[in-house]
Amino acid sequence: MEILEYVAFSTDPSGGNPAGVVLDASGLDDAAMLRIAAEVGHSETAFVLPPRGAAQPGRESHLDVRYFSPLAEVPFCGHATIATAVAHAQRHGAGERTFRTKAGEVLVATETGPDGSVMATLVSVAPRSEPIPQDVTDRLLAALRWSAEDLDPALPVRAAYAGAWHPVVAAADRARLARLDYDREALAALMAHRGWTTVDLVWRESPSVFHARNPFPPGGVVEDPATGAAAAAFGGYLRTEGLVDTPATLTVHQGYDMGRPSTIRVRVPAGADTGIEVSGTAVAI
Repeated sequence: MEILEYVAFSTDPSGGNPAGVVLDASGLDDAAMLRIAAEVGHSETAFVLPPRGAAQPGRESHLDVRYFSPLAEVPFCGHATIATAVAHAQRHGAGERTFRTKAGEVLVATETGPDGSVMATLVSVAPRSEPIPQDVTDRLLAALRWSAEDLDPALPVRAAYAGAWHPVVAAADRARLARLDYDREALAALMAHRGWTTVDLVWRESPSVFHARNPFPPGGVVEDPATGAAAAAFGGYLRTEGLVDTPATLTVHQGYDMGRPSTIRVRVPAGADTGIEVSGTAVAI
């Protein structure tokens, strides 16, 4: 078995979000995948399970993909999807493939540029967002050590989904986003109770440019430097709440405050049930 390591949403190995990638996880059970993810130590490791009896291994149009953090399996992971797509394209050629994940089928397209770099674009499952009860919002803010005055009133607190659930909490200014000092135990307990994967803290620089930070205590990580699943959920949130004119192309900057700068491109199509497109590069570590 070969375990690869890639950084997603960056062309620099010192930036982006690292992920483990196992392109052939045949024969691995859940316990083995969890153990490997813990040993690799990145926020997620993706395991590809090719269909049995494929005539041309590596050229399958559908791939079963599972994602494990060091502590638990997660239904979907955006940056590990981008990393896996790039790694697979470099081994077997670019093109379109469908990743069959626990969150549903995710179409992934890869394209090789003139310089040999690979750009990957995933199309999320249909996104949705919903209000969070006020008492839960109060607990969330308390765990984050934020106050109501820290919030941007134009971007309401909501739970957003595009394969995994993320509460969206918008800061009133960039300085508030830069100060990340949360109660890890309290936030982890609340997220486990609500089924949230990461918390999507955002600040709006302009109508199409956002900055984000993603606390990730359920994965055993203080902060995720680039979160494709949260970016997709956030794109769906903006569309559902009528906060962006569609179609729209957004840029999400993440990881800068932790020294791992990442750039995530998000395309929000018109149509309430259409998936959100998330694009990025990846490079082997």
